[in-house]
Amino acid sequence: MHTHGSQPAPGYRWVVVFASAAILALAMGIMVNGISVFFAPLQEEFAWQRGSISFINFAGLIGLAAGGVVIGRVADNADIRKICLTGAAVLGMCMLLSARADALWQFYVLFFLAGFLGAGALFAPIIANVGNWFPTGAGLAVGIASAGQALGQGGVPFGTANLISSFGWRGAFVALGLLAIFLLVPLALLIRNPPLAIRARDAGETGRSDASPVSLSTPTVTIWLSAAVVCCCTCMSVPLMHLVPLIQDRGFSAEQASSVAFLMLSVAILGRIAFGKLADMIGALPAYLVASFWQTALVFFFTTFASLNGFYVFAAIFGFGYAGVMTCLLLSVRALTPVSKRASTLGIVLVFAWLGHGIGGYQGGIFFDLTGEYGQSYANAAIAGVFNLIIVFTLYLRVSRPRRDPLLAT
Repeated sequence: MHTHGSQPAPGYRWVVVFASAAILALAMGIMVNGISVFFAPLQEEFAWQRGSISFINFAGLIGLAAGGVVIGRVADNADIRKICLTGAAVLGMCMLLSARADALWQFYVLFFLAGFLGAGALFAPIIANVGNWFPTGAGLAVGIASAGQALGQGGVPFGTANLISSFGWRGAFVALGLLAIFLLVPLALLIRNPPLAIRARDAGETGRSDASPVSLSTPTVTIWLSAAVVCCCTCMSVPLMHLVPLIQDRGFSAEQASSVAFLMLSVAILGRIAFGKLADMIGALPAYLVASFWQTALVFFFTTFASLNGFYVFAAIFGFGYAGVMTCLLLSVRALTPVSKRASTLGIVLVFAWLGHGIGGYQGGIFFDLTGEYGQSYANAAIAGVFNLIIVFTLYLRVSRPRRDPLLAT
C-alpha cells in the first residue's frame, strides 16, 4: 500500500469518514438519481421519450459499475487520494460538457465517462477505505459515510430543480460541474489510506490478509451478493428515479415533487446510520434482510397516493428503512471478504448494484411509456425485491450453519 507522506494518526479516521460522506453526497447525488429532475425539461425541449431519457442514467450507472471493478482492483494497493482527485476532476468536466449536449448519444457518452472515471473512482474505493480504518465497529463509520450518499441523492435533485428553474437545464449542468470541481477536489485532498498498523490489525482477525473470514470462498460470496443486489437495486431505483415524475404526473410542480424526494432521502441519512449500528449489533446479513423486507413491502404503495401530504408521510417511512439496504450490503461485503480483497470484491458486487439501478430506472420509464402510468413499473420493483429477499436469506443460511461468526449473526 502506498501512502502520501507520513502515516496519519489513528484519530484521523473520523476526518476520513466525514470527508468521504461529503464526497459521496455530491458525486452519488449526481450519478445515481440526479438526472431525474432533468426528465421534464429534456422531454419538453427535445420531445424525447421518458424511456430514452432514463437511459442517460442507465449509461452512467453502467460506467460506474465498470469503473468500480477496474479502479477497485487498483485501489486495494494504491494511494486513495490520487484516485479520488482523478474521480472529482473527471466528474466535474463531464457535467460541464453535458451543458453543451444536444443529442441523446452525447448524454449517454458523457454520463458513461462520468461513471467510469468519475464516480467509479470514488464510491467503491472510498467505502472500502473507510471500512479499512476500523478493524472493529465499522458499521457506524460506513453508515455515516453512506449517509452522505443519501443526503446527496435527496439534496442534489432538490437543489438542481431550483437551479433549473433559475438558469435552465444547461445552467444547472454548469453549476453541478463547477461544484464537483471546487468542492470535491479539496475534499479529496483530505482522504488518506489507513496506517499500516491498522491494516495489519484488520488482517490479523483471520491470521493473514488474504484469508476469508467465513467458510465460503470470496468468489462464492461475490456471486451470491451480486445476484442479490441486482434484484435489490432494481427495486429501490424505481422510486429513486421515478418518484419525482410520478408526483409531477399528479399535478404538482417540480419543486414540490423534488421536495418529497429530498425528505425521503433526508430521513434516509438517519436510516443509514441506524442500520449501520444495527449491523454492529445483530450482524450485517440479518440487518440487510430487515432493510430489504422494509423496502420490498412498501415500494408499490407510492402509486396509491394523490395528495402531497400523503407523499411526504409515506416517503419518510419508506426512506428510513430502504436506506439501510446499501449500508448493510457494504458491511456484508466487508464481513464476508478478507481485507486484501475488499475494494476489488466491492467493485464487482457494485457492478450488479448499478446494473440493478439502471434496469429499475429504465424499466420504469419503458413501462410508463407502454401503459401511460406507473403501476406496472412499481409492481416490477416489488417483484424484484422478493427475489432479493430469497437470495439473501439463502446466503445467510449457508454462512451461518457451518460456522457461526460474530460479524454475521448473533
